Amino acid sequence: MSNEKIILELAEEVIHLCTEKNVMIATAESCTGGLVAGAITEISGASQVLERGFITYSDQAKIEMLGVMSITLKQYGAVSKDVSLEMAHGAMARSEAGLSVSTTGIAGPLGGSTGKPVGLVHFGGRHYKGAMIHREMNFGDIGRHEIRMRSVEVALDMIIELAKLG
Repeated sequence: MSNEKIILELAEEVIHLCTEKNVMIATAESCTGGLVAGAITEISGASQVLERGFITYSDQAKIEMLGVMSITLKQYGAVSKDVSLEMAHGAMARSEAGLSVSTTGIAGPLGGSTGKPVGLVHFGGRHYKGAMIHREMNFGDIGRHEIRMRSVEVALDMIIELAKLG
C-alpha cells in the first residue's frame, strides 16, 4: 500500500475518532512543514476536528509561537524528546485544541551528525487530560520525501492513540 493511501486512511480515522470524541487537534510541525495538518484537511469533515497548525521550522519560531524554552533548545537541540514534548504542550496551550502532536527531525540530505543522523525524528503528543506521549523514530537516510511521509504516518497514528484515551 502506498504512503498516500495509508496517510489518507489514517486521516479518515483521525477525523472519525476526534468527531466522535468531540475533540479538536493542534499540530506543531517542523520537519513535516504542515503535512500532518494537510493530510487531515484532505478529508471531508476536517473542519470539525482541526483547530490549527503551527509550522515552526526555525528555533526562533518554536520559541515565539509555541513557547519552547531557549534553554531546552540549547541543551538538547531542536531534534530531541524534550523539544518535541514542549512543542506539543505549546500547541495545546496556544489553541482551543484538546490534543496536539508535534514533529521535529532531520529530513536530510544535509544536517545529520553522528548523534543525530538523517532520518531521526522525535514526536510529541499531548491530551487535554494530561497524558503526554513521545516517539523517537530513526527512519534512516531513505530520502527527504520518504522521511517526511513516514513522519506524517507516525503523527497521525499518535493522534489516534491520544483520541482513544478519552
